[in-house]
Amino acid sequence: MDNPTRLQYLEAMGIDVWMSRASAPVATNPTFELTSTSDYAVQPEILSTPSSAWTELEFEVATCAKCGLCQTRTHTVFGTGSKTAEWMVIGEAPGQHEDEQGKPFVGKAGQLLTEMLRAVGLERDAVFITNILKCRPPGNRDPKPDEAESCDGYLRRQRELIKPKIILAVGRISAQTLLKTDAPIGKLRGKVHNMDGTPLVVVYHPAYLLRSLLEKRKAWQDLQLALRTVNNIKG
Repeated sequence: MDNPTRLQYLEAMGIDVWMSRASAPVATNPTFELTSTSDYAVQPEILSTPSSAWTELEFEVATCAKCGLCQTRTHTVFGTGSKTAEWMVIGEAPGQHEDEQGKPFVGKAGQLLTEMLRAVGLERDAVFITNILKCRPPGNRDPKPDEAESCDGYLRRQRELIKPKIILAVGRISAQTLLKTDAPIGKLRGKVHNMDGTPLVVVYHPAYLLRSLLEKRKAWQDLQLALRTVNNIKG
């Protein structure tokens, strides 16, 4: 993404920008503010691929009956984005809008996530976005351990197929589940973790950021940490 375009995204979110003598844009006050919801259309479905492994995995998820959530879901939510993505974004579970549309992060939190990614130069369809759970828990309650365990194999196979350069764990439950810890998210963010050889960075859930404006600066710092980590890997 060129600098003028990136500056437009940052300004749309209310991020104050100053230009150094080298003309490099620096965000100093990230707020990730949303404008009109019509500006943030949900990206297309997962890009087509000849791999039978993806087809088989998507079918398994769509027909899964490993736990009781299969009885209350409208649609399973497999994930969307690039199957060759460098970034894999993992949330906790589908909500009402995701259950209705079969796509992850499509409500206001999803719109904010899209802008957070754009702020570091990433289009939504260039990353792969999924959740710990592939079905919505009733009433948007927290996932139960046995439910997360039932979906664990699906998520592991998605990671193995994508081979991302970095994983972005979105929210407390995602971070704790992936890292197998009960540490609070405040202790998990701000550092690079290792998940089976893949760097993992924790960021606050956009739904939380919509309620806690003062934490948006920390989210911006975590996104920058993830970006530096990827750039270091790429050399």
